[in-house]
Amino acid sequence: MSADQKFKIDISEKFPHLSRAPIVEAIMEIRARAEGTWEEAALRTHFEPKLSGYAYLDTQRLFQHQVKMQVGQPPEQIVKDLGLKGVRFQSTDKLHIVQLNRDGFAFSRLQPYADWGEVSKEAMRLWHIYLEFARPTEVQRIGVRFINRIQLSSREVDLDDYIQPSPQPPRALDVPFAGFMHYDTLAIPGSSYSVNVIRTIQVSPQPQTRGAALILDIDVFTTQPFDLSVGVVEQRLPEMRWLKNKVFFGSVTDQILKTFQ
Repeated sequence: MSADQKFKIDISEKFPHLSRAPIVEAIMEIRARAEGTWEEAALRTHFEPKLSGYAYLDTQRLFQHQVKMQVGQPPEQIVKDLGLKGVRFQSTDKLHIVQLNRDGFAFSRLQPYADWGEVSKEAMRLWHIYLEFARPTEVQRIGVRFINRIQLSSREVDLDDYIQPSPQPPRALDVPFAGFMHYDTLAIPGSSYSVNVIRTIQVSPQPQTRGAALILDIDVFTTQPFDLSVGVVEQRLPEMRWLKNKVFFGSVTDQILKTFQ
C-alpha cells in the first residue's frame, strides 16, 4: 500500500460462515492496571457470587528468580515472592476460562468455538464484573487472538493447497518442508492496530490426534494506551474482529476453506 492510499476498516463486510471453524482457542486480553486493593480473600469474595456458571480454578502469584554468584562459593538461588497476580475461574462446561489479574483481564473460549456474538457478549459481561472491583482508569492494550489448527492430510503435503502465500524453499532447491515457522507483524495504516501472524507446523503430542497440523495464530492488538470510558472497549472489538477475519480468509485457500463450511 502506497503512502497516499488510505486503509479502510469496514466492519459491515460479510465473511463466510464456518460451521466447522478450525479455532482451538479464542482469547480476549485487556491490559489495565487495577487501582483497588488486590488480595485473594477480597477477590474471591467479590467475584465468586457474581460469576454464575463458573467455579474457582486457581490462584496465581508472581515470583522473581535470581542466581547469586560469589567467587569460591556455589551459586545461590534466590526466589522472591512479588505478590498476588490474580485468580482464575472456569465455566462448568470447561469451555471458558477467565483470568482476573492485577494488571488486566483475559477471557478464553476453548474448542469447539461458538460464534463471535456469543463469545464477545460473555467476555464483556465478565469484563464489566472485573471493572467493578479493579477500577482501572486506562487501558494499555487490547488483544484479540485466534489460534487455528488445520489438520494436514499426510506428512508430505503441498502447502499451496492450504495457505497463500505458502513458504517456498530456496531457488534451485526444490525439496519438501519438514517444518517451518513464519512470523509477521502487520502495521495497520491510519489506526492504532497491529497484527501478529504466526504460521507453523505442529506435530501433536496427543496419541488420539494423529499426524501434523498447520497452526495459523492471529493476534490483533492495540498499539497505544487510551483512557477508559464507557463503551470504548466494545467500540474497538468489531474493528479488531474484522482485521482478524481479513487475515484468516486472506491466508487460507478456497480449497481448504470449503472443508470448514
